[in-house]
Amino acid sequence: MDVRTRALSGVALLVTALAVAAATAGAGGAQTHVEPSAGSRVLYLTFDDGPSPRWTPQVLELLRRYRAQATFFVVGSLVDAYPALGRRLVREGHALGNHTYGHIRLTRMSEREFAAELERADAAIRRVTGTSSLWLRPPYGAIDASTRVRAARRGYRLVMWDVDPQDWRRPGTESIAAHILAAARPGAIVLLHDGGGDRSQTVAALERILSGLCGRGYSFRTLSL
Repeated sequence: MDVRTRALSGVALLVTALAVAAATAGAGGAQTHVEPSAGSRVLYLTFDDGPSPRWTPQVLELLRRYRAQATFFVVGSLVDAYPALGRRLVREGHALGNHTYGHIRLTRMSEREFAAELERADAAIRRVTGTSSLWLRPPYGAIDASTRVRAARRGYRLVMWDVDPQDWRRPGTESIAAHILAAARPGAIVLLHDGGGDRSQTVAALERILSGLCGRGYSFRTLSL
C-alpha cells in the first residue's frame, strides 16, 4: 500500500504525527493528541467494532438528535457485510477509521500479514467512502514498537483514547454514563463500542452522555472531515 499524504482539514486539529525513529526507540504510547481551539468545548466520540445492524442505527439516531458527529473505527469484514450502514455513516456526517479487517491483534502478525489486514480493511472503507482513512485503532488497544513502525510506514496515525468507560464489559448504563460525564474535558477522545456484542447499555448511556454534555456546552466532532 502506498503511503498516503492526504492533509487533514477542519476542526483545527493539531495532531502529533507518529515518527518511525521515536517508535523504534520505544516511545510510550501511540496516542493521537487533539487540542481544541482556544475557548472551545469540543469532544471526540469514537465507536469501535461496528457497524452492527442492530446497534449502529440506534447510535446514529441519538447522534442525529443531538447534532453530534463521531468517528467510527470499523471492522472491514462488517463494512463488507453491511455496506449500506457504512454509506449511512458517511452520509450523516461521520468519519470512518481502520479497525482491521477481522478484528485481529496486530502485535501477533508478520509484516506481510499486517499489511494485508490493513489493506483489506482500507479497501472496504474506500468502497463505501470513496477515500482511504488515515486513522488506525488497533484491536484490543494492542500496540508495540513494531506496530508503531509498521503503521507509520503506511501513513497511518494510531488513535487511542483519553476516556474509557469499558462499556464492552457491560458494567451498567449508569457506570458508563457517570464515567464519561466525570472524565470529559475539552479535546478528549472517548472510547465506546457500537458492535462486538450486546451494546444496549452503551446506547442507553449515550443518551445521558449527550444530554449531559450538551447541557455543559460541549459539541461533538469527527477526528477528520
